[in-house]
Amino acid sequence: MIKGVLFDMDGVLADSEQYICKAAKMMFAELGFKVEPDDFKPFVGTGENRYIGGVAEKYGIDVDIEKVKSRTYEIYQTIIRGNLKPLPGAAEMVRRCQDLGLKLALATSADKIKMEANLTEIGIPSSSFDATITGLDVINKKPFPDIYLMAAGKIGLKAEECLVVEDAISGITAARRAGCRCLAVSTSFDREMLSEADWICNSLENVPEEALKW
Repeated sequence: MIKGVLFDMDGVLADSEQYICKAAKMMFAELGFKVEPDDFKPFVGTGENRYIGGVAEKYGIDVDIEKVKSRTYEIYQTIIRGNLKPLPGAAEMVRRCQDLGLKLALATSADKIKMEANLTEIGIPSSSFDATITGLDVINKKPFPDIYLMAAGKIGLKAEECLVVEDAISGITAARRAGCRCLAVSTSFDREMLSEADWICNSLENVPEEALKW
């Protein structure tokens, strides 16, 4: 029986992908390199170390990952101000789960600074969740199951009692490896690429009823 919901953040609660991509592109441009949005696609959902580092590796760019990540976050926080919005149905989904008496956790591969910036901007406070876990809390990032196993434990549940809400292929794989059921939202990838999930919707405005009643 479902007892908890573990939310991913980017692409689930907030449409932040375009902004972190833009910020990372601007950061690479400052270093004198031109990179393309498609370069980042394989690393969506894996955390900014891999998101930025993977593109750097592709082009053979030697970077201090902590330094370039910090600069990317500086740019990101500037460009999301007044622009980043919650995805349709996101706030309502959180409230619906609360009304059902389910325990909630936020499990994002992003660093804490990005999590806090996003939640502030979209108006869904961290207090909405019983626990928050970031990419800084786990060594093995998605597609490894660690973050969802930790999230379930933080709210006192077994993974198999939890529904994960994800948008990324790596996140869905992490959820399944953890033993969770998974609802995928097709905000970042085509539905055909999300087939590993138990349920798929194009928006949190139309979540299948059975995803919250098992």
